[in-house]
Amino acid sequence: MAELQAESKPLLGRARSGSGDGDCPQALPTCRSVQVGPAAVASWDLCIDQAVVFIEDAMQYRSISHRMDARSMWLYRCYYSNACQRILNFTIFCILALAFIETPCSLTKSADVRYRSLRWEPPCGLTEGIEGLCLLVFLTDVSVKCFLVGRAQFQRNVWLLAYIVVLAVSLVDWTVSLCLLCQERLRIRRLLRPFFLLQNSSMMKKTLKCIRWSLPEMASVGLLLVVHLCLFTIFGTLLFTVGEEDEHEKKERLTYFQNLLDAFTSLLVLLTTANNPDVMIPAYSENRAYAIFFIVFTLIGSLFLMNLLTAIIYNQFRGYLMKSLQTSLFRRRLGTRAAYEVLCSMTGVGVMPQDFLQVLEKAQLSSSQKQAIMEKVRSLDGVLLSADEFQKIFSEVDRGVVREHPPRPCYQSPLLQSAQFLFGHRYFDYLGNCITLANLVSICVFLVLDVDVAPSDRDNFVLGVLNGVFVMYYLLELLLKVFALGPWGYLSYSENLFDGLVTSALLVLEILTLAVYGFPYRGWKPEMRGLLSLWDMMRLVNILIVFRFLRIIPNMKPMAVVASTILGLVQNLRAFGGILVVVYYVFAILGINLFQGAIVAPGNDSLAHDNGSAPCGSFEQLEYWANNFDDFAAALITLWNVMVVNNWQVFLEAYERYAGRWSLVYFVLWWLVSSVIWVNLFLALLLENFLYRWDPRSHERHLSGMQLTAELIFRDILEEPKEEELMHRLRNHPHVRLCR
Repeated sequence: MAELQAESKPLLGRARSGSGDGDCPQALPTCRSVQVGPAAVASWDLCIDQAVVFIEDAMQYRSISHRMDARSMWLYRCYYSNACQRILNFTIFCILALAFIETPCSLTKSADVRYRSLRWEPPCGLTEGIEGLCLLVFLTDVSVKCFLVGRAQFQRNVWLLAYIVVLAVSLVDWTVSLCLLCQERLRIRRLLRPFFLLQNSSMMKKTLKCIRWSLPEMASVGLLLVVHLCLFTIFGTLLFTVGEEDEHEKKERLTYFQNLLDAFTSLLVLLTTANNPDVMIPAYSENRAYAIFFIVFTLIGSLFLMNLLTAIIYNQFRGYLMKSLQTSLFRRRLGTRAAYEVLCSMTGVGVMPQDFLQVLEKAQLSSSQKQAIMEKVRSLDGVLLSADEFQKIFSEVDRGVVREHPPRPCYQSPLLQSAQFLFGHRYFDYLGNCITLANLVSICVFLVLDVDVAPSDRDNFVLGVLNGVFVMYYLLELLLKVFALGPWGYLSYSENLFDGLVTSALLVLEILTLAVYGFPYRGWKPEMRGLLSLWDMMRLVNILIVFRFLRIIPNMKPMAVVASTILGLVQNLRAFGGILVVVYYVFAILGINLFQGAIVAPGNDSLAHDNGSAPCGSFEQLEYWANNFDDFAAALITLWNVMVVNNWQVFLEAYERYAGRWSLVYFVLWWLVSSVIWVNLFLALLLENFLYRWDPRSHERHLSGMQLTAELIFRDILEEPKEEELMHRLRNHPHVRLCR
């Protein structure tokens, strides 16, 4: 009861009556209801802690609908601390990585069924013990979440209910495995493991919801594709069917249209252009008019309907993504407004800057965000903050924190000042780029001249001397930049950090080469010493030099925009990578259960041809033996190769022979999920990210050092929440009473 009473403490000094107006009952203590004594200190600390939690929720886009008494807030902050979240993330990684060492184990050198060595079989109880510990962590995780949100919120939270169901099924299946001494073939819990990754990411859950909302629009175009395929399948089967009298002469053009299923599969693959022009050649060789059939099919299906699907996904998903980001913005504004209401209850008229600074000192925020907010608060000179001013501080932080570089060192000597200006100028970077280009050209010249010379017979004297000279220049350039910018100033630029790491690696390799093989001389081709030959050492040096040439990217604006777009996707769109991991994991486990052992090496099964007798272009003739589902790692690579859709008809035909025609359903579903849906979603966000960065205003922000996030990309078109909406949500908080 004491805990419930603590949760019922109002945030402000004036309570609402049934209609929302009136004063708080005097029996309910508030942040300012007790003026002296230990109770006043406890009430003050409670308000500070509530404001801290609300601000942390706002900056992390978390919901504020959780318990707000002192003990619950301590547990809440402990749960979201870096240590606890790292433990939870490591646990998720461990339970997902178990698939690589569980039976069938992936720890073999080759996945090829002809050369694969005997698998290591983990003893019963090893992986099960690790999995049991992981499930125990997840059980603790869901218990803490259920307690913090409260019973009413828990019953309405679909993700928490699903979390409990998945845990229950996993624990039952885990117990069955131990009872059967790990001899069971089907493990249902392996299919459920990606759920733990999915439920731990709010952005992944939003992405999944956006995909679900976009499915009806995608289904409409998908239905058109199915109709298109079915009509052309029937038409093609009728068009290319021959009678008995001419079957022998025209057998070749029946290769892809022997029956309705073969015709449908051939045209489905043609939709991805993977078997073009192979599918057309037999009929086209007999009559050139047959080419019209395939051209019309490709124009309608591949060039119109598939691109229309991409356009619909871009349009629909962009709208639903903005809805999700709008929800994130609302959560941030709601959290900051709740923090304001708590702090305002201490004075009744506004927020004291010193109270706000005290909250910021305790809040777990990034150092850049905390520093930016505290600087703005200190600039107010003790003036009380209104609700609008309080919100404005966080609104400016929303637009990004500009990364400032450390100041350059100050030299007293005019000569040193001139040298600092010279070596810190961008033209000095241009000179370094030209030197790197010259080094790259010299490497290409020697590769062309020595193309027909065996590595052991090459005279590496000239190239060795040139590389040594260039590496010494790179080292000199690094030292001069450190002199001009200072050590911390040099490291504050990402391009300098990249350049410094590559230059250090080059210097180490050069020193090792000289130490092992001595200084270059005419006819420099000594015998191999140690682990690497002279040519291997030179190759590593040349590879790093080529890699170092990427330093020119920041100096070329169009290339810099493209590169920043790619980096932005890697940094900000991790949710899509997570969704892809989930999909890959589920399909890989499903593929192992369906097709493990289906591909058999030639000579051990009558279905497998020898390479010499296999038809041209078949699975056996192309030696695709490593593309199988005999273990988790091999399944992932096989799925990747099918997702690329190059030669994926070979996989369809082979698994249809080895595992049955129902295997087509599995591979077509994988193609739809990976190549059609996920790739188009990724393309949609790639376009949005690129268009934003191509905009001159956003380009200025990027050049100023501002870190771009997914929220910032859409920030200019998101709507600010209304005051009435914020206050309505605060008044209906399930665990605290907002009296205003």
